Amino acid sequence: MQVFWFIPTHGDSRYLGTSEGARPVNHEYLRQVAVAADSLGYEGVLIPTGRSCEDPWVVASHLAAVTQRLKFLVAVRPGLHQPSLAARMAATFDRLSGGRLLINLVTGGDRAELEGDGVFLDHAQRYAQSAEFIRIWREILARSHAGEGFDYEGEHLTVKGAKLLYPPLQTPYPPVYFGGSSEAAHELAAEQVDAYLTWGEPPAEVARKVVDVRERAARHGRTVRFGIRLHVIVRETDAAAWAAAEDLISRVTDETVVQAQAVFARMDSEGQRRMAALHAGARNKAPTLGAAAASLPTEGGQSPRGGPSAIGRSRADLEISPNLWAGVGLVRGGAGTALVGDTKTVAARMQEYADLGIDTFVLSGYPHLEEAYRFAELVFPLLPLETRQRIAGTGGTARPLTGPFGEIVGNQYAPRTPRASQS
Repeated sequence: MQVFWFIPTHGDSRYLGTSEGARPVNHEYLRQVAVAADSLGYEGVLIPTGRSCEDPWVVASHLAAVTQRLKFLVAVRPGLHQPSLAARMAATFDRLSGGRLLINLVTGGDRAELEGDGVFLDHAQRYAQSAEFIRIWREILARSHAGEGFDYEGEHLTVKGAKLLYPPLQTPYPPVYFGGSSEAAHELAAEQVDAYLTWGEPPAEVARKVVDVRERAARHGRTVRFGIRLHVIVRETDAAAWAAAEDLISRVTDETVVQAQAVFARMDSEGQRRMAALHAGARNKAPTLGAAAASLPTEGGQSPRGGPSAIGRSRADLEISPNLWAGVGLVRGGAGTALVGDTKTVAARMQEYADLGIDTFVLSGYPHLEEAYRFAELVFPLLPLETRQRIAGTGGTARPLTGPFGEIVGNQYAPRTPRASQS
């Protein structure tokens, strides 16, 4: 089990959908999150991509210099990058970071944004282009170790004598991650990538994806690893966790939800459609959440303006699977679900996904700095022994923490350390 964290290059806050409690997107704050993830023992961090974010390659280059072991999952974008240039960027970053690069192949699903970036292909064409892109990228890097060139002529991309003089540190190339829910995405993943990522859907839906991609990969004579992208809201008690979830969306207005969902609806991403469908129950009860607030199950939520919170009242609809909450997706594109619960419950839900074949968990929480610490302190001790050993440094790359831990009691005694489970 590998646990990753997230670098919030599109902004961070204590409350979704508002600037209240917001954090600046600047080098100092992003550095704090990265250093925290590095020192706490997270395997790596995902850096998002898109016009709402700072550029992931520039951000990763800055953060590699202030971290020691942390790996960086950074996007390549077919149509925005050329594969030969992306190969050189990857090789340079991999060498200079000491082999800490992971590649996130992102096809994109927002046609309006893509057209603004000069990409005018439809859904099927974009996946065909992505398949050609990553094939060229992989071959250039793999052949660079022997100093060989590469020719390729495709429908969308062609290279002649493509060559890389400085190979990456990792062989044959930095691992490629990829996510997508359409049939074209599953076929691309099965044929070419190292790890398939899914957004946080209920376990039964994730299981179907894993089985489908695994069977497709077997037909290509390949194996693929699997990961999941989730938010986490973990507290020492279940009640406190759910209160934190409701607090996170307590400032969201009905108008903000409607505006956000209109943007998501224009996308041709199958994954985004599936994310939106998860919280459709709450929306289907009312054209706008506020219009039917009285009909939604009451959970005691109060809006900052004093009346009942329409969003907070919809928790019964937003918990779309045990402890899997779709509230984040009301206003956030992409990953829209969170695991919510006490420490043992969240660890158990993660194990349920692991039992399906998921070995990489790409997590985040609001605000990302504090929640990186909270998750590490509360959940890391409950993860499988091998994972804990790697995090602590006894079985992997993370450096062991030496303490002292906690404030010295009475100027003399160190506080007791709880025993971790050995299972």
